[in-house]
Amino acid sequence: MKTTSAHPAIRNANLQDADALKLCIDRAYAPVKKRLTDLPDVSGDLEEEILGKHVFLAEIDNEVAGCAILGFDAEKTHLANIAVDPNFKGRGVGSRLMDYVEEFARQQGSKEICLATHIKMPENVALYLHLGWQETSRSGNKVLMRKEL
Repeated sequence: MKTTSAHPAIRNANLQDADALKLCIDRAYAPVKKRLTDLPDVSGDLEEEILGKHVFLAEIDNEVAGCAILGFDAEKTHLANIAVDPNFKGRGVGSRLMDYVEEFARQQGSKEICLATHIKMPENVALYLHLGWQETSRSGNKVLMRKEL
């Protein structure tokens, strides 16, 4: 698939992508890990996630620029992770991934999509609110959010 910097291409990840995905996720979360000591391992188990969930990656110039990991439960989609490599920040990767994820979830019959973010990441909460998500609850260090599709 040909990719350009103007239009990140989205495709299903495969096991051969695991190392590049891990690098992308680790780069995306590096600044956050410095301030949040209770952040779970966000790039472990990628092989299992590729085999058991829907993992999408965004490519620009044949490099992994971002990814999204989805799980499904009846009529609900769970956005387990979405990450953009900081080397590609500001190039529409996150927006393209989010649009793709929402459309994919609709096609799978989901009525809503949900996620959990960290309570000490108010910038994430603000971004999701801006994108039409609603905060549903807080539990421990998690902010739970949902968006109707």
